[in-house]
Amino acid sequence: MASLLDINLFGLFGQLLVGLINGSFYALLSLGLAIIFGLLKIINFAHGALYMLGAFLAWMALQYFGINYWVAIIVVPIIVAAIGILIERILLRPISNEDHLYSLLLTFGVGLIFQGVFTHIFGSSGLSYKIPPELKGGFKLPFMYLPTYRGWIIFVSLLVCGLTWYMIEKTKLGAYLRAGTEDPKLMQAFGINVPLIVTLTFGFGVGLAGLAGVLAAPIYSVSPYMGSNLLIVVFAIVVIGGMGSIGGAIITGLIMGILEGLTKYFYPEASTTIIFVVMVIVLLIKPAGLFGKEN
Repeated sequence: MASLLDINLFGLFGQLLVGLINGSFYALLSLGLAIIFGLLKIINFAHGALYMLGAFLAWMALQYFGINYWVAIIVVPIIVAAIGILIERILLRPISNEDHLYSLLLTFGVGLIFQGVFTHIFGSSGLSYKIPPELKGGFKLPFMYLPTYRGWIIFVSLLVCGLTWYMIEKTKLGAYLRAGTEDPKLMQAFGINVPLIVTLTFGFGVGLAGLAGVLAAPIYSVSPYMGSNLLIVVFAIVVIGGMGSIGGAIITGLIMGILEGLTKYFYPEASTTIIFVVMVIVLLIKPAGLFGKEN
């Protein structure tokens, strides 16, 4: 355990950077989950598999078709969103009036199918994806070295999270989304196509997971298990922030990533459990989560 008297600023800021990068992924993935649950009341346990799918699609696009990173970062989230739309239309819509447990179990099964198929085809070992030449190198800061690609991840994640929050909370489209899911019969009476809103919202939520997968491909091993390793952590973050809270998911994801980085520096043994410890404490004090609304 690191003493306060022998803090290495270079090492500390390095871990803070790692925490901020992880927090950016947590925020992006948690945002997708929060949108799907908050607006649609669907507990999407296939979210980690769709994140993995985004990374694999970027890898396959480069390996088999020569499609570079810059095209993949636009096209792959759209493809993943389209797959999410098919999942919602074919599998989830028929059970939309059933208990939430059914959608949880169904999406959990879909995630396992994706994971099993990719394990069978590519094996369980990780595959590498090169950082695009434009984002190689880095910047020398006073207490640390900032790789350009890591800075790019933070920038893109914060930009997408901020724009998504603004769209849902501050625009007329967001108002239609919220109203259409809270009182669908009333919105249909006004001529709003509520089933289409549900489908597009689900697609957008899983599209964010696909985007996170593309961003992760150059710095993490692309493997069938990369999503399952993150899924439980991301769900814990959504619970801490408040199930369905859009802003809570973003803020909590970033804070938990930084807290995890600090824990890795001061007490590495607790770094893999600190988020779950925080979750237990928050649930005991405020069961609705830090930003959630009490029923």
